[in-house]
Amino acid sequence: MGVLVDSQKEGFGSSWGGLKNLVRRKQVDCAHTKRLDNHQLAKELTIPHLIAVGVGSTIGAGVYILVGAVAREHSGPALTMCFLIAGIAAALSAFCYAELASLCPSAGSAYHYSYICVGEGVAWLVGWALILEYTIGGSAVARGISPNLALLFGGENSLPTFLARQHFPGLDVMVDPCAAALVLIVTGFLCLGIKESALAQGIATAVNVFAMLFVIIAGGYLGFKTGWTGYEVPTGYFPFGVDGMLAGSATVFFSYIGFDTVASTAEEAKNPKRDLPLGIALSLSICCCLYMLVSIVIVGLVPYYAMDPDTPISSAFASNGMQWAAYIITVGAVTALISTLMGSILPQPRILMAMARDGLLPSFFLDVNKHTQVPVNSTLATGIVASILAFFMDVSQLAGMVSVGTLLAFTMVAVSVLILRYVPPDEVPLPLSLQESIDSYKLRHNSDAQMINGENPAKSPGDPCLPLLGEKNVAVDCTVVEKLEALSSCTLDEENRRKIAGWTIMLICVGAFMLTFAASNLWFSSLIRFTLCGAGGLLLLSGLVILTCIDQDDERHNFGHAGDTADREFIIILLLFETVRVATWVRVSVWLMVGVLIYIFYGRRTARC
Repeated sequence: MGVLVDSQKEGFGSSWGGLKNLVRRKQVDCAHTKRLDNHQLAKELTIPHLIAVGVGSTIGAGVYILVGAVAREHSGPALTMCFLIAGIAAALSAFCYAELASLCPSAGSAYHYSYICVGEGVAWLVGWALILEYTIGGSAVARGISPNLALLFGGENSLPTFLARQHFPGLDVMVDPCAAALVLIVTGFLCLGIKESALAQGIATAVNVFAMLFVIIAGGYLGFKTGWTGYEVPTGYFPFGVDGMLAGSATVFFSYIGFDTVASTAEEAKNPKRDLPLGIALSLSICCCLYMLVSIVIVGLVPYYAMDPDTPISSAFASNGMQWAAYIITVGAVTALISTLMGSILPQPRILMAMARDGLLPSFFLDVNKHTQVPVNSTLATGIVASILAFFMDVSQLAGMVSVGTLLAFTMVAVSVLILRYVPPDEVPLPLSLQESIDSYKLRHNSDAQMINGENPAKSPGDPCLPLLGEKNVAVDCTVVEKLEALSSCTLDEENRRKIAGWTIMLICVGAFMLTFAASNLWFSSLIRFTLCGAGGLLLLSGLVILTCIDQDDERHNFGHAGDTADREFIIILLLFETVRVATWVRVSVWLMVGVLIYIFYGRRTARC
């Protein structure tokens, strides 16, 4: 239940003719969404399930490779500090996801939060980018499984012919039947039910965690036995300086991506307000501890400049006489990739379903199976497209587009938290005391009106199945209106505060973009770079100072208390945009332009909120 606030009074310019749909925001408890959602998703997930999903989606095979590349090129022995700094940045983002997921526990993740807090146009772009992210991400992970799987059978060409990679010279295509088959198998597991798929992902994750624990324990034993020779280097702990360590942190940050999968299952958690924050926090903490312990051991076994950039962990054990450890590490890498594949495909059907609920996609994606309570159509469509890409395409060149989708989602989630603090959505929940006052008045008002008209009501006006504030306007007495106005602070000063806060948030976005864009583009002349950096930094600093001086919206307490980390997290995520190359931005721009055209000719006309 909520109260509608006129968005035209909030300084977001909803009167811009045909462009008003772009800033139209969805109500927190959109009534028509509930009417359309005849089949709810199963509320089966508890904290252990959420931890299994979060850890399994986060810890991929990248950690088995990243430690070598980052140590050799960026950090040296300070690799552990890289994972710690990246973990702190990921935690700031995770806090935002945890807060919004517990407050708005519905399928859709960043798309859903952007629709509620920012607007329909931005939400569509976020959802469209997430579709790209999870499709390409799942395909890329699947194509990485077959080489690791072949190592368990003796080598690259040891897989059966019908599963081995085949090259077609005429088409210059390398097909991967194993990758396509694995995607279809994972899709089948996801169609069985959320609890069953979480259990399967938990088993794969447990095998991977045991492999990492073996690396930590056995590596620690070797380290004490050999005297941790990797730390006895003449270049010191920071051979590439602090700048190199920070660059390494930006690289390993993407190894923490995966906790957002937990947020996408918010609608399927039994107690989302309690379980989602705990599930996200605990899964991220486990991943950070494992990453740091593995990096401490591996950097100590072998000097950073002698590490194998492709197989750093296996080669580190082999150099100490434990060649057989490569099999355990390979098993861990394979199970990690399978678990990550499940985590890559799991969120997309729920995002497609959420967009279909809002009318932005066809109702085909809305169907939920009555028995498994899973969006089967969306899951099958996702799995088929991902398997086709994994079979035909070498998606390694497109893998950078996954980073853009992730960073866009993280950025908009942080912006949503800022908006939630200072300019909350158009519909805000009411305190129980005021809700009871309105309900009691409604009961008296309807009873008196029916008695005057000589009617005998067949239904109690207080029936919870009936909306209190439906499509028709309801007149409320002066006492209740005064309480409501006092609660919402709908005075001239409050309106001005909201306008100032809204424009300030926009200035922070512009300033942060200018600062990071100028700082990451070295082909600009020094004058242009310093000018843009100065202007962007001034806007960013001014906006943060203004927001610090402005009181947060009174209604924020009904949504929950936002942590002080949202503003800083927003800046950190924008700074990581410099890791994306220009060619990747071009590809993503083409994809987003296709999404804009689809929205203009379809989504804009069929949106329901």
